[in-house]
Amino acid sequence: MDLFRAAHGQGPDWHEACEACVEQLRDLPGSASLGFVYASDPLAEALDLIVARLRDATRVRDWVGTGGAGVCASGREDFERGALVAMATSLPADSYRVFDGFAREEGDIDPEIADWALETGVGVGVVHGDSRQLGSPDVLSRLSDRSGAFLVGGLTSSGSPVQIARQPTEGALSGVMISAEVPVITGLSQGCVPIGATHEVTAARGFWALAIDGRPALDVLKEEIGEVLARNLERIGGFIHIALPVKGSDRPDYLVRNLIGVDAERGALAVAHNLRRGDRLMFVKRDGSTAQSDLQRMLDDLKARAEGRRIRGALYHTCVARGPHMFGPESAELGMIERSIGPVPLAGFFTNGEIFCDRLYAYTGVLTLFL
Repeated sequence: MDLFRAAHGQGPDWHEACEACVEQLRDLPGSASLGFVYASDPLAEALDLIVARLRDATRVRDWVGTGGAGVCASGREDFERGALVAMATSLPADSYRVFDGFAREEGDIDPEIADWALETGVGVGVVHGDSRQLGSPDVLSRLSDRSGAFLVGGLTSSGSPVQIARQPTEGALSGVMISAEVPVITGLSQGCVPIGATHEVTAARGFWALAIDGRPALDVLKEEIGEVLARNLERIGGFIHIALPVKGSDRPDYLVRNLIGVDAERGALAVAHNLRRGDRLMFVKRDGSTAQSDLQRMLDDLKARAEGRRIRGALYHTCVARGPHMFGPESAELGMIERSIGPVPLAGFFTNGEIFCDRLYAYTGVLTLFL
């Protein structure tokens, strides 16, 4: 598994961007077997043509990927313009299996892949999904359970729903399962910081939190965010969110969900999550400086876990609300990563939801390192 080579191309149409990648991927050895490919929104509709060209030019048979509002390469990110990233690797043929269509119909993994996973032992699954077909996020837990994989990846944020799993597909989940014999480490970085204590939902109806800690939910929110913001709730849109603590995590971890409405008459809050009585929640704020410090924490942790081993390649799946919106211009987010791990081959995209372990996150960054 010595080979990881990444390529990046830009252009107003897919031909130009793809040919730039082809040029950078020339002279790959015959052992090159698996590729990751991500296209920004202007090029995503042509992913099937892009992959056909990459396969023909590189002889890499198996490709997985999808489209996003932006794409990530080593030290750089491209938003709102035609861009393409591709990364080829020489994983042994018996060390991975490409899959697609999980949860599209019967909702189970291909029996052949299930048998391989049981016999081989899966380490990580790189997963791409379509939020329009995903249904319940519980499908991620089911996929992790069926395969034994620790899942990483993200949901398509492109206007085109196409995913690549050797061939074009529009299933709910697709990607590649990779054997535990392939050394991989992963990390998650949050983009929000908690405000105040953890609370209990004491009355709920669907998306509505009616009461928290036995009090009107809106009263608890106002108390936590402070008098200045409480006087003008219009200012909290996109800044204050709800977080659901993850049970059993070995570190402070939570799933962020958007606060989508306020009912002043009932004192209720609407959350982009189906709430139940007894649920635990926190209020969090999106904060650029906190996101930067948490990204650095994750990078330091991964470097320590790498124990001096060479990082051969990387995948990065990060929220579409991060990047220039949270870290600033000039590829600041990807620049932080490059300064920490070096100019290693890297491919990734800006997602509409990040996949880590067996859960769907928001406002996070998921970094996967191949050692």
